[in-house]
Amino acid sequence: MSTREIAIAITIAVAVVILITMLLSWRRRLRRDGVHTAPLGVPEHAEVLSRHEVLYVSTTRHGEPLERLAIRPLAYRARGELAVTDRGAALALDGSPTVFIATAKITEVAQATVTIDRVVEPGGLVRLSWNIDDDTIVDSYLRAASGTPLELISDLQRLTPAKDTGAQS
Repeated sequence: MSTREIAIAITIAVAVVILITMLLSWRRRLRRDGVHTAPLGVPEHAEVLSRHEVLYVSTTRHGEPLERLAIRPLAYRARGELAVTDRGAALALDGSPTVFIATAKITEVAQATVTIDRVVEPGGLVRLSWNIDDDTIVDSYLRAASGTPLELISDLQRLTPAKDTGAQS
């Protein structure tokens, strides 16, 4: 066996080991995050207030934009549509069931610039913070495919509870 053949064999072996490690890591993440489930299905009689084409980027631990959560069906990036309704936000991603985040679960809507494997212009992402269960807040990141992030944020902020500013009338 020549030196070149040995180098090729080593390169292939290293690549295979890396790919297997990536696969096992992703499967471990899916199992770890399998305790959480995204709420599915839109309530009857929900009135659609606005629709937005979006690119769903990721869902992460709250305040940790680089710690992806593999929550089904929010584990992978996808194109889709976000419908803001009078009862919450419905996220219909291509090839997945519709995730519905009720108004009572939404804690904050804001602009963001960075999340796992995506960096955009300042304020180019929309961060939707919501309660996935009683004890856990997650951040889902969306990129407006049509319109501006500010339009999407404005529509979503209608669903967030009013902040107490301390002002008295």
